[in-house]
Amino acid sequence: MIKQYKIINDPVHGFINIPGGIILEIIQHPLFQRLKEIKQLGLTSLVYPGACHTRLNHALGAMHLMNEAVNVLRLKGVNISEEEQEQAMVAILLHDVGHGPFSHALEHNILKGVSHEEITLALMKSINREKGGRITMAIDIFTGDYYRKFLHQLVSSQLDVDRLDYLRRDSFFSGVAEGMIGHERIIKMMNVKDDSLVIEEKGIYSVEKFLISRRLMYWQVYLHKTVIAAEQLLVEILSRARELKTEGAVIPGSPSLLYFLDKKIEKSSLSDNEVLNRFAALDDSDVMSAIKQWRYADDRTLSILCRMLVERRLPAILLSKDPFDGITFEDKIRELIDRGGLSEREARYFVKTGEVQNRGYDREEENIQILSKIGATGDIYEISDMLSAKAFSQITKKYFLCTPKKYYF
Repeated sequence: MIKQYKIINDPVHGFINIPGGIILEIIQHPLFQRLKEIKQLGLTSLVYPGACHTRLNHALGAMHLMNEAVNVLRLKGVNISEEEQEQAMVAILLHDVGHGPFSHALEHNILKGVSHEEITLALMKSINREKGGRITMAIDIFTGDYYRKFLHQLVSSQLDVDRLDYLRRDSFFSGVAEGMIGHERIIKMMNVKDDSLVIEEKGIYSVEKFLISRRLMYWQVYLHKTVIAAEQLLVEILSRARELKTEGAVIPGSPSLLYFLDKKIEKSSLSDNEVLNRFAALDDSDVMSAIKQWRYADDRTLSILCRMLVERRLPAILLSKDPFDGITFEDKIRELIDRGGLSEREARYFVKTGEVQNRGYDREEENIQILSKIGATGDIYEISDMLSAKAFSQITKKYFLCTPKKYYF
């Protein structure tokens, strides 16, 4: 038994125990501590000013819930060793270590076409080499290669401790009450059947509320139209800076940020220590500091884009159930060219169209299984009266069109 531990006072879960040994070593590791400089919700604080919590807050909360879940399963007769519990806690601690600046807003932009899960795995392997193989089991749990399937499901599934923490935490800090799920009840109702994570029948209503809350949080917080507009603006700022850099322009920025603006990094490059070290040196402050300097760039397009973000003069955004046709898009481009005196190439940085989608319950993924009193299991989609209308398994798409307001043109 691990006797040495520290205590952290978390605003969402209260006092969290941090065991000594490898868990404490991971928390003190620079790659984990970097997460305190990365906002959990990216630019969402432009809409909900309280939403300034970090990836580190979330990782610690998810670790706490993992510990709670394992203890509940043990009480129900599931044989889980101390090592498995420790390694599962390490896996969830590190599950977001591969996030870059502003979390999902810049995913696939700092490293083109590389997901944060792929970067996470590369960084976990790097830590494992440094620790002499002491988190090998945690990596296997994270990837799903460990022979006990339910441990991976606790880390990554449609009802994992990751989602239970971030919904509750994002709701708390944003002030959006729809995310206030009963995560304690869901954890108390967890069990294991045939090596798979299941929810006892008594907990079905809590799971239904979880699915509703997640769907509502996406529209009200994660996919809020102003957040979409701000994220599009951020993407275009980096795109313009990268274009100028490749054309030979001298622009200020931290060494790591300029490194990624200057180079095209593929997935295969994750085995390169320099790439990982450069990425690990990046956080929100690198990007925001650069943007504040780029406001004064000689390039008019970059300067205006940066001022729009820093001064919160965000683009106007239209949402539609139907895609915006080419005529509408080109009309907005032509209008901006005439009004702002921009070239067509420059105007396309300010007028953007695309789509976002929301799915509360994905039947193509691993299903949430409900355990009946007689020991039978079934998909919640088939069992729940509320979800039988299929509303929560369908993808809801919204299309957006961003155009700049008249402040700068």
